[in-house]
Amino acid sequence: MEHMRRLLLSLATVTVIGLYAGAAAAQKEIQFWHAMGGQLGDVTNALAEEFNKSQTEFKVVPVYKGSYTDTLTAAIAAFRAKQNPHIVQVFEVGTATMMAAKGAVYPVYQLMADSGEPFDPSAFIAPVYGYYSTVDGKLLSMPFNSSTPVFYWNKELFQKAGLDPNRPPTTWPEVGEMGKKLVAAGTPCGITIQWQTWTMIENFGAWHNLPFSTKANGFGGLDTELKFNDAPRIKQLETLQEWSKNKVFVYGGREGKSTGLFTAGECAMHIASSGTAGAIQAAFKDKPFGIAMMPYWPDVAAKPQNSIIGGATLWVLQGKDKADYKGVAKFFTYLSSADVQAKWHQQTGYVPITTAAADLSQKQGFYEKFPGRDVAVKQLTLNPPTENSKGLRIGNFVQIRDIMDEEMEAVWSGKKTAKQALDDAVTRGNKLLREFEAANK
Repeated sequence: MEHMRRLLLSLATVTVIGLYAGAAAAQKEIQFWHAMGGQLGDVTNALAEEFNKSQTEFKVVPVYKGSYTDTLTAAIAAFRAKQNPHIVQVFEVGTATMMAAKGAVYPVYQLMADSGEPFDPSAFIAPVYGYYSTVDGKLLSMPFNSSTPVFYWNKELFQKAGLDPNRPPTTWPEVGEMGKKLVAAGTPCGITIQWQTWTMIENFGAWHNLPFSTKANGFGGLDTELKFNDAPRIKQLETLQEWSKNKVFVYGGREGKSTGLFTAGECAMHIASSGTAGAIQAAFKDKPFGIAMMPYWPDVAAKPQNSIIGGATLWVLQGKDKADYKGVAKFFTYLSSADVQAKWHQQTGYVPITTAAADLSQKQGFYEKFPGRDVAVKQLTLNPPTENSKGLRIGNFVQIRDIMDEEMEAVWSGKKTAKQALDDAVTRGNKLLREFEAANK
């Protein structure tokens, strides 16, 4: 009898294990390719893990694919080979490329409607929603990690140089004055800048209400022409080139490479993505630093206009089982919920993409504890956007950014004047715009 009881118990155990295994096997996998490395990758993986724990039907599998450019290139190649992921994270400069990829994209507004997921466009903050929507306000990709450039400064180095550690520069002439004092006091470098094309050409234009290109910076049509070789931007590059002679400005490399100079205490000032705030906070530990709005030139604009977003959104690719897309929609609902967005914003420095997430961060006392972490939203919403400050929607933008980087580097190395470099960048860039226009007529 005892033998029979044990046999029944073991059979029951096997059955239960089998049921669990069946449930696990039945989970639909959602492939999510992204470009979030380091600390950002850890937070991204944790978000997916929490979603997976919140339900049993779907399992989101995040896969790091390298830089933003690498991730976009990999996704395009995979789509052609019919081996694409469900979701791919694409940086903002890839927006026009994705919009032109006929038949490849499952627009988010359509996905949410088809899946019966509740979706309220008015929940998103306007600068983010507008950038990734059609002209008639239909959202194409899901906002995820939106950022804008902000100004960081090392309070300890300011103090040592006899500067007020609680008063950052508000104008570019002040950056120059303070930079000279910092270098004279022994700081190896005054200011370094991240993502130089995004900060010094694209956002510089929006901040001073200057066009980047015709046709409302590309929002008005593919027949746009680049216009960023204007007098204010020539002057900006000339100023930085002049400052580089005595280390008031130091070029620290493309994309986010220059941040190491700031976190190591070599450079006292840094213009960088708000999405770098979490990593800077971790590097500084208890050392004091501040976050403020970007400086501006008072002779170009009486006051700043508004900054534009960077970062990336999540694009859904076609070609998967219909049932899988229900999981993608559920994941998007989860990602845009107030508590998840507030946590993402607080851990990284990316902008909370919904008003509810910003309000929740305020209520939780986050901005009181970490002053300056609300600067990004303030900058983005400083004034109603103009045609010059809504954002950029440019074809072949990834390649155009590479050209801009090359030409700016020619200025820093003294091979070209600022005017020559920006004129050449516009000529080369316009050629790529015409190629994109011809290919997408």
